[in-house]
Amino acid sequence: MKQRQLGKGGPMVGEVGLGAMSFGGIFGATTEAESHRTLDKALELGVTHIDTALIYGPLTSEEVIGRYLKANPAARHRFSIATKGGFRINPRGISNEAGFLWECLEGSLRRLGVDHVDLYYVHRRDQSIPIEEVTGTLATFIKEGKIGGIGYSEISPASLERASKVHHIRAVQSEYSLATRLPELGMLQACERLGTAFVAFSPLARGILSTATLDPAKFPDEFRRNMPRFSAENYPSNMEYVERFKAHAKARGQSPAALANAWLLRRAPHIIPIPGTRSAEHIAECAISSAITLSPADMIEIEAILPAGWAHGHRYSEEQQKSSELYC
Repeated sequence: MKQRQLGKGGPMVGEVGLGAMSFGGIFGATTEAESHRTLDKALELGVTHIDTALIYGPLTSEEVIGRYLKANPAARHRFSIATKGGFRINPRGISNEAGFLWECLEGSLRRLGVDHVDLYYVHRRDQSIPIEEVTGTLATFIKEGKIGGIGYSEISPASLERASKVHHIRAVQSEYSLATRLPELGMLQACERLGTAFVAFSPLARGILSTATLDPAKFPDEFRRNMPRFSAENYPSNMEYVERFKAHAKARGQSPAALANAWLLRRAPHIIPIPGTRSAEHIAECAISSAITLSPADMIEIEAILPAGWAHGHRYSEEQQKSSELYC
């Protein structure tokens, strides 16, 4: 697999990463053995950037990865590990207070069984604390050797600019896919300007750009069921577009997942998609995207099938959107 740098001064990683939210069972029942088989396959394919979080499970995803690293100590030196803090579990809430972020990080390190992580994100911004102050807190974690770099998830370009004046931000993570194009309106440009990697989560649009045809009525998780794009009103319209994209991928001899990730990789060299899965077969399907070369004509053809703004319904419900910064 080809590699990309995880932000200025950051490590080189496989240009397709692995989102480990599914290891926590949020999208359906799984087993630790299945998650470990996925990590085995990731290493085999050169998928070396693993993204997890305290809230995934909660705690479960980090614990599963930690037990894998304990059983496979050599893997720790091959994987670049990112995790996130800032969410209170019970009751659910957000805090970026220095003491709480320190507790979050210490807990993550303990569950992962490591003395540091390569990248540490504030999962969501606490608007009551200036981002400059939060960045200063994270900078002390770097000085202590507990984290390699600072990340933020779902912030605005303006917030990135403010944070970067305090310390270099290694990565920003936001949803980006053929269905969700908001980052093109400032965040991708800000990241490029500041030497910050853009880590694209949900590159398959919560699964609708994968091979399988989803039935929202059978989702095991309320998380997706509450998203307007999966509503009875919007989902049929969305699938009309998606089926055309799937047919196009099939005609090219590629899976829709591989083609959707390849489109992201072609958009800019500082983008690193992290498709989420608990399946070795699915991560193998996504990893193929690194070998796909898309010409300018190919990109135009894909855009004609899924033009910007095609998706019906917001990506988040009003409640889900509250913790993510808007900027357009």
